[in-house]
Amino acid sequence: MRRATIERNTAETRIAATVDLDGTGAYDVRTGIGFLDHMVEQLSRHSLIDISLRVDGDLHIDGHHTTEDSALALGQAVAQALGDKRGIRRYGDALSPMDECLTRVALDISGRPWLVWKTRFTQTQLGTWDTELIEHWFHSFAQTAGLTLHVETLYGTNNHHIVESAYKGLARALRQAVEIDPRKGDAIPSTKGVL
Repeated sequence: MRRATIERNTAETRIAATVDLDGTGAYDVRTGIGFLDHMVEQLSRHSLIDISLRVDGDLHIDGHHTTEDSALALGQAVAQALGDKRGIRRYGDALSPMDECLTRVALDISGRPWLVWKTRFTQTQLGTWDTELIEHWFHSFAQTAGLTLHVETLYGTNNHHIVESAYKGLARALRQAVEIDPRKGDAIPSTKGVL
């Protein structure tokens, strides 16, 4: 089974994250930040990756540590569940429309973490979540999941739609990339023989 659980406990956060890459999009998410919960739920539903995420963070300070550490734990769980990445499609991309907004997401499960982020917000917060932390979540997730990740909002004006289209785009691209390709058998999808 391509499933993993990560526990990450620091002086700032206590986190338990479980993923099942071959799930149905079931989720149980409680980070303490309502908008972040909503986005991780979107990630689960549209990637068909089952996600359980529990975070007890120092929200009395701000949302930074909860945002960063939840993404690090979730990305680490994805990487662990992928194992040596045999047979996966490796690449994924999606155009994600949401009303007036359109976001393009492309990724490579390369083992070489990188984020290109071309998305801007005109609000400082969505709910209680600082919008400056959204890029940081994507960066942290890409770092521990081992993704080369490109996110670009082509157009859009509603900040809620912009964020949601980015998460749904990530979900759909990730769904493609983690799927087992029946034509590859158990081969590592790289001429190097390792990812």
